[in-house]
Amino acid sequence: MTGVRKGLAKVEFALRWDPSPAGTPANDLDIVAAVYGAADLHGAPVQFVHFGSRSPDGTIALNRDSHTGQGFGFDEVMTIELHRMAPQADRVLVGVVIQKADGGPAGRTKTFADIAGTGFRIREGHTDLAQGDFAAVAAATAATVAEFTRDASGAWSFDLRLRGSDADPEEFARTMGALG
Repeated sequence: MTGVRKGLAKVEFALRWDPSPAGTPANDLDIVAAVYGAADLHGAPVQFVHFGSRSPDGTIALNRDSHTGQGFGFDEVMTIELHRMAPQADRVLVGVVIQKADGGPAGRTKTFADIAGTGFRIREGHTDLAQGDFAAVAAATAATVAEFTRDASGAWSFDLRLRGSDADPEEFARTMGALG
């Protein structure tokens, strides 16, 4: 699904993956969100939300954070309250990064192909806007998944933007706006 729903208010981005096999370093995936102002829609984000943080105005929060993928259903969940965002916020990107595991093979970061059971779901209320996996970006270590944009009337819309990146988490945070 692409180009769905206008007039979004509060959305949820959920991420799942399977735990790593016994005796191997844990798989740690993280949801990240970047907010861009109208003055620079593809440059540096005015806010960047990731594990252990939330947006200063409380409109983006990570509600569930997993470092292993253990558990049932979705392992990480982020809530984005588009309807409460400042008028200067015109674009929000949501992505996923794979954190480097301690003791990983020769310092190599895992790719989505290395991690079983990856998937995402984007919904508003009980309505699924999109769901899928990372097969199309299997060789990537990070991916932009969703783009929310505000039009001139103030209504938010959603587009699925699955684009892979091989940047480390810090570089991805700085450049994900150019990808989408």
